[in-house]
Amino acid sequence: MAVRVTVDAFGGGVGLIACCDIAIAAQEASFALSEVKLGIIPATIGPYVIEAIGPRAARRYFIGGERFVAAEAHRIGLVHEAVPLAALDARIAEVLDALLLAGPYAQAEAKALVRNTAHRPIGAAVIDATARHIAAVRASPEAREGIAAFLEKRPAAWVPGTKPEASGS
Repeated sequence: MAVRVTVDAFGGGVGLIACCDIAIAAQEASFALSEVKLGIIPATIGPYVIEAIGPRAARRYFIGGERFVAAEAHRIGLVHEAVPLAALDARIAEVLDALLLAGPYAQAEAKALVRNTAHRPIGAAVIDATARHIAAVRASPEAREGIAAFLEKRPAAWVPGTKPEASGS
């Protein structure tokens, strides 16, 4: 899931941004985890925000509720990019175009790979799991189509605008 942030995002809005796979903000946007100003804590969104920005930045912004700018949101990992508002739509279009070129099953499995591998030490169990995972994905119909398309120098069948008869499938 991708999000474009054009305006200020506070509290739960920051949590929603932290949940997204891709987040791009306008440089003009600002952010705050302002729950403490209401006498509450960002508990529901907390795990997602902590995962995105790390515990040290989370402590700072959770306990102070201060507002921060898009450049800081980028620096701490809340958003992947901060671009001028005038360039935001074009940048989002570029990212979406790139996403459309990738196999949807492979994208889902790549997300599963991150979920299953993050924060685990690289050892025999992780190496074995990743080897089994790539073998399973490599045997999928989508992978066969993608590799065939690459070797035949043509777009894969899932690419928008690809005609089924042109894909060789």
